[in-house]
Amino acid sequence: MSMTREWLLSDAPLSRRQAKLGQAYRTWLGFRTNGLAMFGLLIVVVLVLLALFAPWLAPHDPLTGDLNTTRLLPPLTEGYWLGTDDQGRDILSRLIYGSRITLAVVALVAILATPLGLLIGTTAGYFGGWVDTVLMRFTDIVLAFPKLILALAFVAALGPGIENAIIAIAITAWPPYARLARAETLTIRNSDFIAATKLQGASSARIIWKHIVPLCMSSIIVRVTLDMAGIILTAAGLGFLGLGAQPPQPEWGAMIAGGRNFLIDYWWVATMPGIAIFVVSLGFNLLGDGLRDVLDPKGQK
Repeated sequence: MSMTREWLLSDAPLSRRQAKLGQAYRTWLGFRTNGLAMFGLLIVVVLVLLALFAPWLAPHDPLTGDLNTTRLLPPLTEGYWLGTDDQGRDILSRLIYGSRITLAVVALVAILATPLGLLIGTTAGYFGGWVDTVLMRFTDIVLAFPKLILALAFVAALGPGIENAIIAIAITAWPPYARLARAETLTIRNSDFIAATKLQGASSARIIWKHIVPLCMSSIIVRVTLDMAGIILTAAGLGFLGLGAQPPQPEWGAMIAGGRNFLIDYWWVATMPGIAIFVVSLGFNLLGDGLRDVLDPKGQK
């Protein structure tokens, strides 16, 4: 173990692979000293495990219930630890299966929005001139609209459903990544190594994707992680309004909407999914803060 540690922390790596692994290991050593960040990582890991093993962890069917015997049972009832909803469905099981929807929304929005923002931002920053002006003014137009309002407009046009909600959120999520990538590109586009790459005959596309984009990734990863909470809240908002996942899918926002009519007498129906949204959003925020501390060179002392 000590030999592996010494190999990873070597000041004179013998290969590119050793250098990359060493940098990743140093990042992990810095990250794990942050207790709040580790707590956030724990929450995210639990979310992933719940999503992966939902069929084995959920005690009941999340889609069906018994209106005669299990309707609106309070928490800590035998066999129903978080109670049941107005359809007699187990809330704990619905929360566990709902973690799949939440994780899918977060992952797919990141996969769709991040490359688009990187493409627009690095292209604008590298070429400058009218290309920069056109792309950034378009970005500013999108940024001028509140995310939730713009997402509502797109979902209304595309139709309700979790797939359309993911597309709508991704369309509204890319502008901050584009502006961040542009700012990073402006700082490095006139560097000596970029000039050397041009002299070797590399095309603009190769320079952007092979040399500029990797240098932007650390800042983008931090921003995407910090945006996860907003993505979750936007998806929950769409679900609450009936424009996201459709019944009987156990989406957390839709679960809150289903319980709002019982909030006074049967508080647990809406409170439990609200707590789940709060905890997961907190986890992603803490994780993002920790990643920013170790990945953002401007924030390091």
